[in-house]
Amino acid sequence: MTTATFKEAAPETSPGAAREPRRRTGRIRRVSLPYLLLLPALVLELLVHLVPMAIGIVMSLRELTQFYIRDWGTAPWSGLDNYRVSVDFDAPVGEALLRSFGVTVAFTLLSVGLCWLTGTAAAVFMQDTFRGRGLLRTVFLIPYALPVYAAVITWVFMFQHDNGLVNHVLHDQLHLTDEPSFWLIGDNSFYALLTVSVWKGWPFAFLIVTAGLQNIPGELYEAAALDGAGVWQRIRRITLPSLRPVNQVLVLVLFLWTFNDFNTPYVLFGKAAPEAADLISVHIYQSSFVTWNFGTGSAMSVLLLLFLLAVTGLYLLLTTRGRRTSDA
Repeated sequence: MTTATFKEAAPETSPGAAREPRRRTGRIRRVSLPYLLLLPALVLELLVHLVPMAIGIVMSLRELTQFYIRDWGTAPWSGLDNYRVSVDFDAPVGEALLRSFGVTVAFTLLSVGLCWLTGTAAAVFMQDTFRGRGLLRTVFLIPYALPVYAAVITWVFMFQHDNGLVNHVLHDQLHLTDEPSFWLIGDNSFYALLTVSVWKGWPFAFLIVTAGLQNIPGELYEAAALDGAGVWQRIRRITLPSLRPVNQVLVLVLFLWTFNDFNTPYVLFGKAAPEAADLISVHIYQSSFVTWNFGTGSAMSVLLLLFLLAVTGLYLLLTTRGRRTSDA
């Protein structure tokens, strides 16, 4: 054979085959780039949330009291004893936790419902164009923009028995009560806490619903008006169904925020919340930092976490199934 024959028999390398490894490398870089960008956030999430959560689970399995607070690693293992004490509803600790849980459920349902209703009504009202609408929107967002501590402390002064603004308006001006009421103690503390929670929570619902209303085409309302549909029929047939995906996320976020709210009752009532306003977040704080029983308090926190995870999973399952059924 001649050299020319060898050249003819040798396989030729096409330019496309040479470019294939480069394309594969570029594809790998494009796929891995989002994960690399998420890596710092994942590391911070691990340090800020997951590591303390794991430590809390370990603490719930120990007999951690004030005697071992200096070196909690030396506290003896108690297994599931802290959980048994927490769910023993015939004993004082379990009975108090169950009562606090009931108060928290009632408070959360009322607060979330009123926040959603007020925010949705305000957002629908603000859809119409009128003079001063921008200023009114800004005023509506003030409770959400204020720092929690400053806002709640202001409410503390307003709820004072002798010289508070609430009693001044209800008793002195409107004469709706026979005598000035005590708002920060007793049964009225529940309504005081609910008022503050709704006041600072409904602007968030207003903001989210307002954003959702921007995606509803105006032609739908015009066609409905031409067909003779009234205001309530347009809200019922167009607005609420179109806002269903937004409301599903909004209600879940409001539920989690309200159920876990610690700042509002703590600033409003201090370390010892009244029995009528004993939310479970403050109750766990008292069980941990007032009675110095960190093992039981950690067990209560883990039970609260499991409850919220179960409720969130069930809620997402039902809403997803309902969305698939409506789409079908």
